[in-house]
Formats: sequence, C-alpha cells, structure tokens
Amino acid sequence: MNSLLQIGTTIVVLALLSYSIAIITEQRKKILRRRILVFLTLGVALDITATIFMILGSSKGGLTLHGFIGYSSLLGMFIDAVLIWRLKIKKGAYCPVPDGIHKYSRYAYIWWVLAFITGGILVML
Repeated sequence: MNSLLQIGTTIVVLALLSYSIAIITEQRKKILRRRILVFLTLGVALDITATIFMILGSSKGGLTLHGFIGYSSLLGMFIDAVLIWRLKIKKGAYCPVPDGIHKYSRYAYIWWVLAFITGGILVML
C-alpha cells in the first residue's frame, strides 16, 4: 500500500470515530448538542480529505464500485450535516431532533459504515 493510501486509511478511521461520536450521541439523546455539530462537521471534513488521498493513491482511479459506494455514503453524511446545521440555525442548540432527521442520520450512518467495511474487505482481497 502506498503512502497516500496509508494516510487516507488513517484519516478515514478518524472520520469513523468522529461520525460515531456524533451519531451515537444524537441517537441516544435525541437533542441537538454542540458536540454533535462539532464531531459531525469534523467527520465530513476528515471523510472528504480521506477520499481525496485515496483517489490520489489508487491505481484504479476514482471510478470504481467502492468509489461510487463511498461517494454516495459521503454525500449522505454531508446532507446529514447540512440538515443538522439547518436545525441549529433555525431552532438553536439543545433543541429536540425531529424524527425525520433522527431516522435519516441513523440510515446515513449505517450506509457510511457499510461503505467503510466494504472498503476494508476489498483491500484485503
């Protein structure tokens, strides 16, 4: 594995940790907290950075099956971050998270974790 892929892999693990803190906190509390905003935003930034490193380090380019799964999961988490930020702007911090956003966050996170696992499996093969 070349150094760009190693850096990307390290960064995507940090994105997993950041997303996990944000989404698990939101799913348990069902209340918007600053911690959720910070870790979700950090997760998106780390995910974008990791994706760039992995594209640059890949010999196959960015148009692969895992690439499309990864891009769609990144888009899902980006949309989740936008929805959470819009909620914060409209209602302020410490407001209840509506059921629609609550469910969307859960499914976007699950899709992202599946993309993460798929990537790991593909690297091992």
